[in-house]
Amino acid sequence: MHIGERIVKMPYDFTSKVALITGAGSGIGRATAQKLASLGCKLALSDINSEGLAETIRLCNGEGHYTEISSVADATACTAFVENTVSHFGKLDFVFNCAGVNPTGIDLTDTTDEYFDKLVSTNLKGTFAITRAAIPHLEKQPGSSIVNVSSIMGVSVSSRISVYCMTKFGINGFTKAMALELGPKGVRINAVAPGYIDTPTNAGVVAGGDAVKRQEEKSGMGRMGTAGEVADVVAFLFSDEAKYVNGSIFEVTGGRT
Repeated sequence: MHIGERIVKMPYDFTSKVALITGAGSGIGRATAQKLASLGCKLALSDINSEGLAETIRLCNGEGHYTEISSVADATACTAFVENTVSHFGKLDFVFNCAGVNPTGIDLTDTTDEYFDKLVSTNLKGTFAITRAAIPHLEKQPGSSIVNVSSIMGVSVSSRISVYCMTKFGINGFTKAMALELGPKGVRINAVAPGYIDTPTNAGVVAGGDAVKRQEEKSGMGRMGTAGEVADVVAFLFSDEAKYVNGSIFEVTGGRT
């Protein structure tokens, strides 16, 4: 969500809720933190970027939130973040697994073990580790919910980003399988699959110029989406208005062709 972008309050109230968000230092994670804060939610935010995380807290315009500088690639750090959140607030209602590494176009034969490990450790292992640590706390709270970040590349594919596609297809499978495991415990889990979103880490935005134009042309709406538009969907999935939505992958793409 860009500074100055209007935050539209939805007809639900999260004033008694606590949400944990990874990757909160920029982009969709930051926009979702702003959205949930505007709805009264108390936040536990993590990122590897301390400056970005501090700016997110400033934009949330509230006191009493909790932050940690940590990497979701470290399973021990993930467990500690969840436990510290519950220690700080006394409970946990929502988890938004947003931390991730965006793709770099690389032929598979040129893909290093280090690059593979980086994407898998952050995009997949981080989601697994946070979710595993959060479950015992979420199942104690009525209406608790998890939202994972997938991608349009977890629904369709593109060449030269095969490892990224692998991680995002994995997120979708994990989400659907966990919906069966957690549903009987009263915990819902869904995923959002953003398309081309105007965030600082979007490869098209980084490249600029024609790269942005190409992404805009692939959207049925003729433009890139905003991080705030993804955050709106996340907030809906956490709300009671989505109380029978479980194991779903919500494409937020503007009708990508």
